[in-house]
Amino acid sequence: MRSSAHLQYTSLGSGSQGNATLVTLGTTALLIDNGFSVKELKRRLARVGYTPEDLSAVLVTHEHGDHIAGVGALVRRYGLPLYMTAGTRISGRLGGEVPDWRLIQPEHSFAIQDIEVWPVTVPHDAREPVQFILGDGAHRLGVLTDLGCITPHIVRHYRRYQALILEANHDPRLLAQGPYPPSLKKRVAGEYGHLSNQQAADFLAQMDQAQLKDVIASHLSEKNNDQQLARATLAQSLSTTPDWIGLADQEEGFAWRNLSG
Repeated sequence: MRSSAHLQYTSLGSGSQGNATLVTLGTTALLIDNGFSVKELKRRLARVGYTPEDLSAVLVTHEHGDHIAGVGALVRRYGLPLYMTAGTRISGRLGGEVPDWRLIQPEHSFAIQDIEVWPVTVPHDAREPVQFILGDGAHRLGVLTDLGCITPHIVRHYRRYQALILEANHDPRLLAQGPYPPSLKKRVAGEYGHLSNQQAADFLAQMDQAQLKDVIASHLSEKNNDQQLARATLAQSLSTTPDWIGLADQEEGFAWRNLSG
C-alpha cells in the first residue's frame, strides 16, 4: 500500500461499464463508487498498489449500476464503512444489508480520518444523488460526474479547487447520430442525464482557474463521444492545449496524480 503526505487520486475505470475512483492521504484510502465485481475491483486495485483491506471506507454517489453494482458485496466481505444518502440506500441496489452504513447529508461536510468530504447535490435521474469535493486542508479535489446540467448551486460549491474530475459524456451531434433509441438519447441529453463536452467546458469557464492544476475528462461515452474532441472542447475553455486535459477511460481509468504544494 502506498502512503503519501499529499492528496492522491486515481481512477480504476470510468464509463458505462463500471466506475471507481480512489482518493488517498497518508493511510486514509477512500473508494468512491464501485461498479465492478469484487474480483475485478481487486485486480484494478492491485494495478495501483492497493488491496481491499487497505480501504478506509466506500462512498457512493448514486444507485445506478455502473456506480453501485459491486458495493454491497465489497463492504460485506471486508466490513467497510459505507457512506451514502438515505435516498440511495432505499433504492435497494446493495443486494442486502450492509454491516456499517453511515448517512450522508448533502451539503454537510464530514471527515473520514485525514480527508474532509463535502457532498454536493446534483441533478441526475436517481433518488438522492451527490457528487464529492475532497480536501486535505490545503488542497481540494472535485469529483463531478453523472449530472445533466450545471446549476448555480454547483458553481457555488465547486468554484475553487486545484483538481477536477469532470464528466464530458457526449457530443450532441454524435449522440443524435448514434445508435441509442430516441428515449435514451432524450434521457442522456436531458437536465437529469449527463453533461456534454460543451456543458463541461462552459462550467470550467465559470470557475476560478487561478489555482487549477489538473482537469480530467471522465465518464466519456464510448458510442457518443470522441476522446480528442472532448479534450479539445475542455481545453478551449481554459486556453490550453488538448494534451493538458487528462482522460479517464473505461479499462485503465487514469494513473495516480498528486496534489502537492
